[in-house]
Amino acid sequence: MTGKRSGFRGTTAVVGAGSTPYHKRGTSPFTTPQLVLQAIMAACDDAAVDPRKVDGFVSYGHDSSEGLVIGAALGVDEVRWSSEVWGGGGGGVAAAINMAGAAVASGQAECVAVYRGLSENTDGRRAYNKGYVSSLYSAHGMFTPVQICALRTQRLMEVEGVPRSALEAVSRAGYFHARTNERAVAYGRSVDHDTYTGARVVSEPLTLFDCSRENDGAAALLVVPADRVDDYRGDPAYILAGVQGAARGWSESAENEDHYSSAGFHPALVERLWGTAGIGPGDVDVAQVYENFTGPAVAAMIDHGLCPRGAESGEYLTLENLTVPSGTLPINTAGGNIAEGFVHGIGLAVEAVRQIRGGSPNPVKDAEISLLIGGPMAPLVSSTVFGSRSAL
Repeated sequence: MTGKRSGFRGTTAVVGAGSTPYHKRGTSPFTTPQLVLQAIMAACDDAAVDPRKVDGFVSYGHDSSEGLVIGAALGVDEVRWSSEVWGGGGGGVAAAINMAGAAVASGQAECVAVYRGLSENTDGRRAYNKGYVSSLYSAHGMFTPVQICALRTQRLMEVEGVPRSALEAVSRAGYFHARTNERAVAYGRSVDHDTYTGARVVSEPLTLFDCSRENDGAAALLVVPADRVDDYRGDPAYILAGVQGAARGWSESAENEDHYSSAGFHPALVERLWGTAGIGPGDVDVAQVYENFTGPAVAAMIDHGLCPRGAESGEYLTLENLTVPSGTLPINTAGGNIAEGFVHGIGLAVEAVRQIRGGSPNPVKDAEISLLIGGPMAPLVSSTVFGSRSAL
């Protein structure tokens, strides 16, 4: 393990994780706040903590469930922290955890709930996309995230030489893991090569199985000081490092990025991630990679140094290498946004923690380092590294 360590490393930990069932978009009988409350209660039950002791709330992606309102509904003793990550859509999922860790590490709160909930009956269709597609896009007939990411994926494939097989491996890995996850929308379903390649095109080059789902649901994590983890039930997942942001030349103007086919994780940000954690990409045992679409997920793995660039990425990104039990780097081990369910990526955060705490439907044996990569190709991106006790 290499790199310069930071005072932030290991000072906080996740001690509880909870989620609601996934519903097809627009079919949940609950409002968004009700789903969020259920998820936080489940996380509190996981950690064996009184919900009234939660004193902080963090979300992202224009979540309609304001922390003060959720705190009042829970009947908490005091709200000491309430915040939301600006910009980036799903790029804020890891940033929200990092923000909670910063609040706890600085003494601003003692038990912070990180959450995201979606119910289309409350928030409308594609609530996660509000304010993201500007008039520059719509004037040219682009109205959805898949169209935007398709352009960048085409560049990734045509100019940088990333093969379609790499995208296929990401998609099929999600479905492979979802088969054994009873919580997954695609539970019991497999996608083979012929099924993948025969799927209809959604926005060239992205086909049906390259795209994430839309679901109603919610999930939540509890972040606490590392020196208090013994007050809670179960093994802690320590936060070893967290980064977020955007470099100059990224998202200054829509479709004018300097590194157009990048996922947005610039070298300085990635270096800080590994440096703070005191590890390198080769030390990661399991990763949850935000796949709004498979192209951005592949670009994110390249940006993080998890696989080679260009044509060589296809030699590493194979179904066998990305799945349990024998893959070098299993990803999206509960099914991910593509096959488990999509609530703006918060399910990926829960699975990243469960790989350390236990409870994953596809546990990676002896996993000590678990990586979460937030929404790639978004205006703001973020990542978090979790570790077990032995990783400290």
